Parts: sequence; C-alpha cells; structure tokens
Amino acid sequence: MEGTKILVVDDESRMRKLVKDFLVKENFSVLEAQDGEQAVDIFMSTKDISLIILDVMMPKLDGYGVAEEIRKISKVPIIMLTAKSSERDEIHGFELGIDEYITKPFSPKILVARVQAVLRRSMSGQEENTISCGGINMDISAHKVMVDNEEIELSYKEFELLNYFLVNQGVALSREKILNNVWNYDYFGDARTIDTHVKKLRSKLGSKGDYIKTIWGMGYKFEV
Repeated sequence: MEGTKILVVDDESRMRKLVKDFLVKENFSVLEAQDGEQAVDIFMSTKDISLIILDVMMPKLDGYGVAEEIRKISKVPIIMLTAKSSERDEIHGFELGIDEYITKPFSPKILVARVQAVLRRSMSGQEENTISCGGINMDISAHKVMVDNEEIELSYKEFELLNYFLVNQGVALSREKILNNVWNYDYFGDARTIDTHVKKLRSKLGSKGDYIKTIWGMGYKFEV
C-alpha cells in the first residue's frame, strides 16, 4: 500500500494534520482539502485517489454533499468522520455509499487500521473472479452486479456483503462473523450496521432479496 493516495477532507487544520501525520508514518501519500467544494475539485482533477477520509460538518458543501457528488462518478471507498452518530445520520450516509463511520473523538491508530482494512478489501476485490447464483451474477474485477441480466448499483460495502453471502451460500452467519469478515476485526460498531446494509441490499436485489434469510437472534443466511 506504500504510496497509496488518500484525500483527507476537514475544515479543521489541526485535525487534517493529525490524520495526515499518522497516515504518512505508514507511507501513504496524503492530499488535503479544507472544505467540501475543494474536496470535489481535487478528486475530479486527481484520478488515482484510492480512499477518502471525509468530515461531515464543513463550509460550502458538507460531507454528505461531497459523497453525493463523488458517487455520481466513482465507487472509491469513503470513511466518514462525524461528531454525530444517530441512526438516521448513519442510514443517510449508507444510502449515499459511505463505507465506514468513525465518531469523533477517535484514536488515530484505529483510523489508520480502518484505512488499511478498507484498502485491503478494495484491492482484494480487484482479483479477476465471477460468481453466479440464482439469477445474480457478480463480476468481482469489474465491481459489477447483474440481477436477471440487469445491472444494479451497489455501494462498496453492499458489494462486499453480497460477495460474502454468495461465497457462503447455505451457511448460517452470525452478525459477529459478518462483522469480522466484511468489516474486518478492527471495526468497532454494532449489529445495526449490518442490519442497515442488509436492508438496503435486499431492496436493491428486488425479488432476489428474499434469498437473504434472517435467522432471529443470530444473523443471516443466503439461500436460493
């Protein structure tokens, strides 16, 4: 991951410096933006950004507005920094394709661990591979999903979750196991994160969403 380019977006210069210093220690290349409009401009003019760390509350254009603009053209992983952690805010972010939430104040070491985990999943997803099941076809290398020969748009995390379900067809998966494998061991969240993503994934899969069975008190199972 050495030299991997990350865009850090925050209107507080001290916060940008804190995050940048820890990322640079891990040999990441860091770009900075001090408001939402500048973030969009930098992303549009720099084509090899691998991940965005994005604050919610910013002048000119807030984090959600930035995410909405970027999602029009890219599925680049986005980690959102927020002082708010209400369920409504998180759901809104997930609907826009946010991959991770980190609530302020946070440990910079945890942030770096999350960055590394997201990038590992992103890079492993570039391996050439296809999975087909029950009218669902996943092209892993192209990050493309077809349902009954019609393409559907999934966020990075929804794509990873569907991939995990397809690879583990017929297996009862606890929420803890899903967190450990899709969000990785360094994710400090709760079950509602999974439930929110499952709800969105079911909706996007249409009738195929019924393949994702709820196992009450435990988790989920993908079964055709």
